[in-house]
Amino acid sequence: MLTIIGLAITIFGIVLIIQGIQGQKTLSRSLGGMAVIAGVLIAFFANAFVIIPPGRTGVVFNVVGGVQEEELVEGFHIVLPFLQRVTVMDTRKQTIDFVGTDDISALSKEGLQIVTDATIIYRIDSQKAAELYQTVGVNYQSSIIRPTVRSKLRDVMAEFNAAELISTKRQEMQISLDKSLGEALLKNSIILEELLVRDIRIPARISQAIEEKQAAEQEVQVEINRREQAKIAAERVKIQAEGERDAAIARAEGDAKALTLKGQAIRENPEIIQLEVAQRLAPSIQTIMLPAEGNFLLDMKNLIPGR
Repeated sequence: MLTIIGLAITIFGIVLIIQGIQGQKTLSRSLGGMAVIAGVLIAFFANAFVIIPPGRTGVVFNVVGGVQEEELVEGFHIVLPFLQRVTVMDTRKQTIDFVGTDDISALSKEGLQIVTDATIIYRIDSQKAAELYQTVGVNYQSSIIRPTVRSKLRDVMAEFNAAELISTKRQEMQISLDKSLGEALLKNSIILEELLVRDIRIPARISQAIEEKQAAEQEVQVEINRREQAKIAAERVKIQAEGERDAAIARAEGDAKALTLKGQAIRENPEIIQLEVAQRLAPSIQTIMLPAEGNFLLDMKNLIPGR
């Protein structure tokens, strides 16, 4: 803006000088001269200062030496007017959408037509902006990024079947595409931040066949789950029956062992039999136990008078 103002003042001063010469007016010539000097100074100093806004970098082109390797960072800078020209390049994250009429068509591994909507997020390497400007210029989106994205996406799509791209191997495709595209853009001083594959469209007949296959697989899985549940229930019943059987065996073994021990005790102590008999007689029967070698019992009812 200041350059334009300076040029306008310079032109106005020249007009005044011409009018002063033609009309022989000294004042006009003097005012015209001062206007020319002021205009030239304004234009000169306007081109001597440059301000690089935040998120940008400045690439300096020198009329004598060409593009300078060192970029201008954010802030105020002084340059040589008319000998150095500064081009401001955006180093912030930028987005390009490949949707609608700009979507990407590719062929799958089996040769089917695949249509993809995608979004790329990228930024310029601020330390290599001068190299990008020198080799590509400011139209790097149309000359580098768009063609590279289309080319790499087609190359990666050709490695997968159509069914895989919308189901089991979509993540694998995304990883392969990120790596391939990132390396290609980095060679041109452009950093890939993220590539979003938003939609993959395959032929309708293939999509229907995949849906039918998935539905059949789901039905099979449901049947398998039912069988597994029945099997688990049967196993549970079997385990319960085995537990009950083992418990019964354990009780029987315990009873047998108890009888064995009891028989052994009787053999070793015969008087236990007499004690057992006495304990089992009715409470109303009065009995007396005699020594074991006697081997008989007395009924106290017949021995007690008056009973």
